[in-house]
Amino acid sequence: MKKAKKILIITESINVEDSSGSKANVDIIKNLKRSGYDVKVYHYTRKSIKLKGMDCIAIPEQKATLFYVLSKIILVFFRLTKININPFIEKRLGFSFAFFNDVFSIKKGLKKETNFNPDWVITLSKAASFRVHKALLKLPHWHSKWLAYIHDPYPMHFYPRPYNWVEPGYYQKQEFFREVSKKSAHAIFPSQLLMEWMGSYYPDFLERGIVIPHQISNGAKINQNAPAYFKKDYFTILHAGSLMKPRNPSGLVEGFQQFLSTNPQAKANSQLLILGKKDFFDDYLNAKQSEIQQLYLSSGYVSFDDVQCMQNETSVNVILEAKSEISPFLPGKFPHCVKANKPILYLGPKQSECLRLLGEPYSYAAEIDEVNSIAKHIEQMYINWKNQSEQQFLNRPDLEVYLSYNNLKETIENLNA
Repeated sequence: MKKAKKILIITESINVEDSSGSKANVDIIKNLKRSGYDVKVYHYTRKSIKLKGMDCIAIPEQKATLFYVLSKIILVFFRLTKININPFIEKRLGFSFAFFNDVFSIKKGLKKETNFNPDWVITLSKAASFRVHKALLKLPHWHSKWLAYIHDPYPMHFYPRPYNWVEPGYYQKQEFFREVSKKSAHAIFPSQLLMEWMGSYYPDFLERGIVIPHQISNGAKINQNAPAYFKKDYFTILHAGSLMKPRNPSGLVEGFQQFLSTNPQAKANSQLLILGKKDFFDDYLNAKQSEIQQLYLSSGYVSFDDVQCMQNETSVNVILEAKSEISPFLPGKFPHCVKANKPILYLGPKQSECLRLLGEPYSYAAEIDEVNSIAKHIEQMYINWKNQSEQQFLNRPDLEVYLSYNNLKETIENLNA
């Protein structure tokens, strides 16, 4: 019997409640295990979390270091003065003292691994961190086996407009990623467009990059009840996820309001749910909620289990992106929306990974500020829902295959170890 390949995962977190990035990481890990690989996980969640059938080791934070002491001094200074001196440190060194200590902690934890002898080593990060990638650069014996997963553009000044973030220490961060592009065996991207986008800055990513999309995982079937505010017998439009400043929901809200105005009968059995953090739009959304009784706003974060339950039972799932010429991102919730088999209302640029996968022309797509188009899409989806048409389902088995563990396994097997 052929021995299963060994894959060592090094990830910042496997806590699905802390970010969409962690959810996506766990889905990949689970599907690697489902594909028949012998998987071992080192994670920097700094709490004991286990994944079924896998050896999961929590890497401890090192506290007897100069970097740790300096990071705590800066934290105390901030609490006393409200002055954050981290930007000044990052301008000089590229990264904060806390970042350096985390990298040291991860490196030290990994040095204890002597028996597993992996065929591949995969680094998974979240948000704009990439601490585990920095740690792997310091462990050259694994570089020939290193698959560096890159979920977003990095550094932040490589984000497409309207994102206009420029971080302190941007040059050092840029050169750090140039080193990743040269020393990793392959870079993995969740999106074809993201690989091409990052490859325009780091040519090695085009030469040795591969695409492994966010995964439909084999998680347990959700049997829990949806929250009380979710009305199962209603035509429900659901947007779940934090609203960053460039992701303006006003077109969605006003499109829904226009739909109700032109279809007054729908007021009795329709709802728009906006779940998650929305700090930039609180005033606008609260004002709109007073006008539209069918609009529900969560008070903040909603648990992953509750969101998944509602995604599966809703009438329409919304993917909302920024107003831009291009969106190279594959949202972490895209596989969940495909798995739910409900129509996706896509609001974002025409040149995007979502539309590349959904295909042209996709029936329910618009720019985020095209209120009339959004209202018409909602009206058509409402008609399909009311008539119990086959079009009330997404029906995309091709996407289910693309996002599946079988495709993941085939991609890994095609790499030359």
